[in-house]
Amino acid sequence: MARTNVKSVSRETTHEGGRAVPGLTPLQQLQRTVLACFLWENNFYEDGVSVADRIYTSAEACKPEDVAGLAVTARAIHNLRHVPLLLLRVLARTGAGKPGLVSGAIENVIRRADELAEFLALYQKDRRQPLSAQVKKGLAKAFQRFDEYALAKYNRDGAYKLRDVLFLCHAKPKSDAQAALWKRLIDGELATPDTWEVGLSKGGDKKETFERLLREDQLGYLALLRNLRNMVEAGCDRELIKGAILARKGANRVLPFRYVAAARAAPSLEPSIDIALQAAIAELPVLQGHTCVLVDVSGSMDDKLSAKSDMRRIDAAAALGAIINAPNLTLATFSNQLAILPPRKGMSGVDAIVKSQPHGGTYLAGALQTLNDLVVRNNDPLERLIVISDEQAHDNIGIMPVVKHKYLINVATHKNGVGYRGGWLHCDGFSEGVLRYIHAMEAEGFA
Repeated sequence: MARTNVKSVSRETTHEGGRAVPGLTPLQQLQRTVLACFLWENNFYEDGVSVADRIYTSAEACKPEDVAGLAVTARAIHNLRHVPLLLLRVLARTGAGKPGLVSGAIENVIRRADELAEFLALYQKDRRQPLSAQVKKGLAKAFQRFDEYALAKYNRDGAYKLRDVLFLCHAKPKSDAQAALWKRLIDGELATPDTWEVGLSKGGDKKETFERLLREDQLGYLALLRNLRNMVEAGCDRELIKGAILARKGANRVLPFRYVAAARAAPSLEPSIDIALQAAIAELPVLQGHTCVLVDVSGSMDDKLSAKSDMRRIDAAAALGAIINAPNLTLATFSNQLAILPPRKGMSGVDAIVKSQPHGGTYLAGALQTLNDLVVRNNDPLERLIVISDEQAHDNIGIMPVVKHKYLINVATHKNGVGYRGGWLHCDGFSEGVLRYIHAMEAEGFA
């Protein structure tokens, strides 16, 4: 996770005119951009190409060890796919003189077979060039982890295919069985993977295909959530679908806002989705003491997470705000004003946040002042305050004296974020990893 404590004064401003975070180091700027980023997607204030260029420039200015660590964090903790590969591309150049750094990062970041070819395409994007020894070693190690199902599922047409990666990295098989598998890959004779895409592309009946995959436990959890509408429309057995939702197999790789997307796509299944989400919440560390979660619901938060997504940044923020596991919780939102909400979790908490008030301006300082006055008036000091925002405010974060720990979670990639002072701890991203980070920081006495 990113940790940034900034105390100096800056004349830079956010897109909305508030004072921006002063003097970010290249690593802090890189963390801000990476951990809430769908690469090359436009957002409310910046186009995707600008974001990608900023990542590349910031990464070049960072220590190779920091870039490697951030690439692994973005993939393993935040479940991002494309941006870690871009970081690896930069690392391949800047970390060339660090034995084992590049190869180790590639091996740890690449977790899906198609990422082998995607990384190679990025590596050769500007000009074709030989693979360095470390890149070859990392790709070869990563290649060894995939079985026939994974290779067949992701052996797609593109600038590079998996056989191209195999030839270029000169991977050595670990066994005779793997050598035979790679020969089938080279010869185009891999067994057809049993996936819902393959089943339907063959003209298979949707209902029969989905129900068979569910019964045989062959549908990943993300694929399950993404296909709920298709299953409902196909007339699949509702109890079979609900059972798969509640089983939560592979749910640890699913970002919180995916539950929101699933519930929007299949409203009739929301009760089961909410039970699964509540189970995920119960697995998170408990934040003891009085916790206040303050979620940004301003107009800029209505921007889509990605060009093809029907989910908005506010959905990601609301989902994050609604999964905080704190027995004594105050839930609030801010836009033009502060709104105090019932302390709900799960889908009801998401709905309460999103519908709490009109999505207008971003008056964070005013909301904090009102909140602080309430805390003082009620003589109910906060153990921690967690603000979830895209950091685009008209005003500046003030001081909240009646609180022990203060966190700002940034769910956006904007270059300039609001200025803050008075001991705020800054985190980036929209996965539950930031909440685990907060718990760990307090447990270790760093927050």
